Amino acid sequence: MADDRDKLPSTASSNEIDQFLRKLAATPAAPRRADRRGRLIFAMDATASREPTWDRACHIQGQMFKETAALGGLDIQLAYYRGFGEFKAEPWLNNAADLLKRMTGVFCLGGQTQIAKVLRHTVAETKKQKVNALVFVGDCMEEDVDKLCHFAGELGVLGVPVFLFHEGGEPVAARAFKQIARLTNGAYCSFDSRSAKQLRDLLNAVAIFAAGGRNALEDFSRRTGGAALQITHQLNK
Repeated sequence: MADDRDKLPSTASSNEIDQFLRKLAATPAAPRRADRRGRLIFAMDATASREPTWDRACHIQGQMFKETAALGGLDIQLAYYRGFGEFKAEPWLNNAADLLKRMTGVFCLGGQTQIAKVLRHTVAETKKQKVNALVFVGDCMEEDVDKLCHFAGELGVLGVPVFLFHEGGEPVAARAFKQIARLTNGAYCSFDSRSAKQLRDLLNAVAIFAAGGRNALEDFSRRTGGAALQITHQLNK
């Protein structure tokens, strides 16, 4: 019998992936100084409901650095929440091994969502130094959606797109995540076991976008095809 950690819920659709690709293609690339690396905050829901798929998600997400090295690299900050009000943001990292070590050192703990803390933290970080994108991976939302939208609006003004990867497709969370994506000029996509490879490709595409902008994304797509190639087709329309 397969381990439960190898199973993901089966709810994603190719239409949602296409919509995500269109949004990424349309997202303005934030200006970045040539002497600075791209910066991306990677935020995760580490509450108990995520535990069955945590290891699979960590493996997929740990590959985001590989294609950005030639662009001058990408700095990623891992952030997560769990338990009773616990929110943590790790130091900024610049290699996959360190990121994966941090991720695999986290265990899931029951509690309510704290997405507002993720958004507030990203606002604070980009006021210190520009953050090129926020990626969020979660499965539910138990907060005041108007408050979340307020913080999302701040990120929109600051030019920080939020890319939300929704595990399981729970409808209340889906509505909230889509509003956050809209307010930040980001994108929303659900994922499941059938779209694990597409999830990896999409995460890599977001990392490339954060590190080098649209030109880098186009070059990456020509070399790798797949989901990234579909993004290029949208860019060229």
